[in-house]
Amino acid sequence: MTSENHGTVKADLPMVMSPTGSTSQTAPFSPSTSKPIQELPDELVQAGWSKCWSKRENRPYYFNRFTNQSLWEMPVLGQHDVISDPLGLNAAPASGEAASDGSLGNGQRKRHPSEDAAQTGPNSFKRPKVEIPVTPTTPTVPISPSTPGVKPWVNATEEKPGQTSTPAPAPYRPSVVYWDLDIQTNAVIRERAPAADHLPPHPEIELQRAQLITKLRQHYHELCSQREGIEPPRESFNRWLLERKVVDKGLDPLLPSECDLVISPSMFREIMNDIPIRLSRIKYKEEARKLLFKYAEAAKKMIDSRPSGFRNATPDSRKVVKWNVEDTMNWLRRDHSASKEDYMDRLEHLRKQCGPHVASVAKDSVEGICSKIYHISAEYVRRIRQAHLALLKECNISVESSESATVQDRLVYCYPVRLSIPSPPQPRVELHFENEIACLRFKGEMVKVSRGHFSKLELLYRYSCIDDPRFEKFLSRVWCLIKRYQVMFGSGMNEGSGLQGSLPVPVFEALNKQFGVTFECFASPLNCYFKQFCSAFPDIDGFFGSRGPFLSFSPASGSFEANPPFCEELMEAMVTHFEDLLERSSEPLSFIIFIPEWRDPPTPALTRMESSRFRRHQTTVVAFEHEYRSGSQHICKREDMYYKAVHGTAVIFLQNNAGFAKWEPTAERIQELMTAYKISGRSLPSPGPSSTTSTAEKDNKVAPEAPSKSQDNSSPVDKTSVDSTNT
Repeated sequence: MTSENHGTVKADLPMVMSPTGSTSQTAPFSPSTSKPIQELPDELVQAGWSKCWSKRENRPYYFNRFTNQSLWEMPVLGQHDVISDPLGLNAAPASGEAASDGSLGNGQRKRHPSEDAAQTGPNSFKRPKVEIPVTPTTPTVPISPSTPGVKPWVNATEEKPGQTSTPAPAPYRPSVVYWDLDIQTNAVIRERAPAADHLPPHPEIELQRAQLITKLRQHYHELCSQREGIEPPRESFNRWLLERKVVDKGLDPLLPSECDLVISPSMFREIMNDIPIRLSRIKYKEEARKLLFKYAEAAKKMIDSRPSGFRNATPDSRKVVKWNVEDTMNWLRRDHSASKEDYMDRLEHLRKQCGPHVASVAKDSVEGICSKIYHISAEYVRRIRQAHLALLKECNISVESSESATVQDRLVYCYPVRLSIPSPPQPRVELHFENEIACLRFKGEMVKVSRGHFSKLELLYRYSCIDDPRFEKFLSRVWCLIKRYQVMFGSGMNEGSGLQGSLPVPVFEALNKQFGVTFECFASPLNCYFKQFCSAFPDIDGFFGSRGPFLSFSPASGSFEANPPFCEELMEAMVTHFEDLLERSSEPLSFIIFIPEWRDPPTPALTRMESSRFRRHQTTVVAFEHEYRSGSQHICKREDMYYKAVHGTAVIFLQNNAGFAKWEPTAERIQELMTAYKISGRSLPSPGPSSTTSTAEKDNKVAPEAPSKSQDNSSPVDKTSVDSTNT
């Protein structure tokens, strides 16, 4: 059975249209829907039935996405529910043939298990059970917040006059889910035209991009090893990608190609911090002694490896480094009774004496590494773009002649990014399930996602995608999505997962209940809690609900949560964007930011927010006393779903006057938020994860729970004054 089995008939998938209609500047509009053509009675579609085609038997059959039933004959209304009535005691008596066949009540003949197994091929797309709690009356499309004079979204399956509908069977209800896609948005934006600068995704292009990025990572590793004799700093390449995209004006969604500053401050800083060796946390005396010896040896080796005429390698630098290294070696030979603190003090002294000279010698070489990686990236972008345009041309899709839609200057509730360039035909992507893992394969390249997150992607796609109502491109787009994030994370063990970590579910629930938060500023379709969010890749994430990159997103009002990747340049650009939005809007606007409380030295983003005139409240969640959800939650094991935070987390409220009046961080609300942080992932019921003790937790004795440090009324703005910002 191929992926077309459940993709040929999608009677219950409504098409979501972009905002239409007209209204005043103050009232946002609600998007409208168009009713799809259905091949089954509305009552059966509402109950979860769809008509599919069996290639093995060459005839149609009927599949229920709620109960996973499959029948050869069309289901009869009123047949028993196998969940609430598994024995069929309340069903109508079965006919002789059906009863003797061991099949369902009401004369329905169920497909044999052997036939089911035979028809489950490598590209079978049998929908998993729905993973969100719903009721029989829950609509299949989201209902936008009510707007006076505007008809809200409605379910595409409307009841016909004079026709009674049969209640749908009870859907699958998991004990724990990590998202809530029923929460509607309060984020309002100005209507925007479909994006014309993004090319539609395609597995062929995504595979080429993945191969080139893997090659670029190898180049980076070789340059660090050959030129400086060190391993690349852990995840420095991932942070380089994030930092470059803050300033990049190029057209590739992942690789930088047009940056004003060729040398990345992030990559340069991280490599220099690891020269001459990477310093690690020390627990025992012998480790401290070994680290001091290795640092002295590496500093001498680096200064000797530069030729005498090498730039910045002056004779005085050589003398200073060699003298301090020899003095340290003599001290190590004669003093065997030193403590751990003695070794660490000696290491700090050696770093102060030799560090500036070693850094000046390595500066040009490190700048050369940064420059070379950037120029290789720009060349790869040119190749990818060329191949992508050629593919679109083969499909008779012209990029230059794509018409730009005209939009009105009005306020609407935020909606996903749309592409103006039509999508080309998609190639075959095979799908099969291994226990609780969905495996998608294209040209031998397999990506994996948990079955629960695969169901989540299906729901997000149904809510957000408007150009594929029959799900014919769903599998190829899921493959592109997972491959993109897999490449961005890197191939190392747990690499990149920290950059996509998210808040625990109880914290999101508290944010929504106490502060009206309905939107995530930094998320992805894989780790989002709400169905409205901003993410890094609008070209592929937009089909799954993304509103685009946050630095390009300009809301007029709403309540937002921001937990950015821990990249200093990105966090500082985020603060600039926050203050600009709060300055311009007089509507209620609130941002609740979660960033690491790094104080040695403090990050520019933290310093700026603490002195911002829009700061209304600040509190700190103590290190090792709260958790994050793993960035690889879509594939990791349950016991790895949560991990302890090894640093404190600063929670800062930035609000304009209207936002403060509507979502004031009162003491009671803050207490509810802090209480939510105390609910550990290990206390969640099955199938929630049970958190394991992290390495950092083992190395550090956790102190008794202390109240969070809180600072209120710290903004220099008078909270009762009228906001003097521009509209």
